[in-house]
Amino acid sequence: MSFPLLTATAALPAVGAIVTAAVPAARRTAAKWLALLFSLATLVLAALVVVRFEPGGARYQLTESHAWISDFGVRYELGVDGIGVALLALTALLIPFVILAGWHDADPLEEVNPNRRWRPTQGFFALILMVEAMVILSFEATDVFLFYILFEAMLIPMYFLIGGFGDRAHSGGDEAAATQRSYAAVKFLLYNLVGGLIMLAAVIGLYVVAGSFSLSEIAEARANGSLSIATDTERWLFLGFFFAFAVKAPLWPLHTWLPNAMGEATAPVAVLITAVVDKVGTFAMLRFCLQLFPEASKWATPVILVLALISIVYGALLAVGQRDMKRLIAYASISHFGFIIMGIFAMTSQGQSGATLYMVNHGISTAALMLVAGFLITRRGSRLIADYGGVQKVAPVLAGTFLIGGLATLSLPGLSPFVSEFLVLVGTFSRYPVIGIIATIGIVLAALYVLVLYQRTMTGPVKAEVKSMPDLRVRELVVITPLIALLLFLGVYPKPLTEIVNPAVEHTLSDVQQTDPKPEVEAAP
Repeated sequence: MSFPLLTATAALPAVGAIVTAAVPAARRTAAKWLALLFSLATLVLAALVVVRFEPGGARYQLTESHAWISDFGVRYELGVDGIGVALLALTALLIPFVILAGWHDADPLEEVNPNRRWRPTQGFFALILMVEAMVILSFEATDVFLFYILFEAMLIPMYFLIGGFGDRAHSGGDEAAATQRSYAAVKFLLYNLVGGLIMLAAVIGLYVVAGSFSLSEIAEARANGSLSIATDTERWLFLGFFFAFAVKAPLWPLHTWLPNAMGEATAPVAVLITAVVDKVGTFAMLRFCLQLFPEASKWATPVILVLALISIVYGALLAVGQRDMKRLIAYASISHFGFIIMGIFAMTSQGQSGATLYMVNHGISTAALMLVAGFLITRRGSRLIADYGGVQKVAPVLAGTFLIGGLATLSLPGLSPFVSEFLVLVGTFSRYPVIGIIATIGIVLAALYVLVLYQRTMTGPVKAEVKSMPDLRVRELVVITPLIALLLFLGVYPKPLTEIVNPAVEHTLSDVQQTDPKPEVEAAP
């Protein structure tokens, strides 16, 4: 029996979470180092997955399949395609930076009694590792029921990370701030639970009509003609799955939980939300919606494209008007997720390749911008843009990295998000030119909110409260430098990603029986 590499990649952070949580209360520094070491070991295993994956090979590779709940046809089935590999690698890459960036975020406000059972620091890092384990396994799951369990279970540690470990740098420990954190956490949980419950009904319905939860078995049954789902049934099942994924993504008008959650969470947890957890929603649209319900996906495409277009423009417009730095980044992410979903449902190779690259590049760029913003907020103790000014004169390295993260967010040519956004727009325009043209408004608005944010915080007279602000420290440079290097590298050489992603996109397009539209060429006179 070959080594179960996919299981090990997901199990290692889960074990790390247990070990970290068990560290004595007085040894919180040891708990931090343990969490970091487990996250780095997970990154090594993720790198092995990338190395062993063959882009031109079978659709799902490194597969594992074991009986689980036999009476209900549930199996423990894992496998990765190019899209899953890319997002698995992104998750494993970002978690060590999340841990390093949040090194002091859960330190107790007062000295901890060694005899106390509650260990806030250990709990914080254990929850991060647990989220990593569940997200990685969700990118690997090829059994629908297994995926559903992970899809729902990851909400629990995220709830505690948002509600229990809020942004103390901004709000301190007062009761009003605790109430806001609790509200954001409950809203996050309720929105996603409602989406999950609707998905559960659709999962049960899928089993009733298909007799299996296995993606491979359902695909094989469709191919040999032994499975035929009635049109209306397929559409209802599609809507059940898509609703849950649209909440997670998030897509307008199901997005309202995200600004609250990101605003009240610490900056590293905000990165965990939008750069890691939310990607499960867009990934699942590709893996489950399009593969399981191809005809319903094409039927719903016009409405979904309109919703994605609204997300692009609406999110960008609200970002322009924000006074809160973290909420601005949250609304910018809503706009970016609109681009991702638009690329997925454009049903073209350029659009879906661009959407997958966008998931990866958005994760890196948002992590860079949000983490630098978090460093800034920690120094000043405020998320309000108006409380800053002239930072580049006292902390030039911090200001420079903030600018690069912002330029990546607006998809400046030469930085990796540009390639993604360009492919999405080209892929959309080739089939839906009007949608593609209107979506370019999001690019203009992105330039506006990013440059205005930089101008108001980093330039101008130095405000009295920032005169003594220190520049980035060594730990913070270790966090941000590799992210900027990746933005630059993938901006000029995206081939390593496209080689992995493109074959998986071809499989997805074949599922929905779509080919790229041929350009119209006028005949010579």
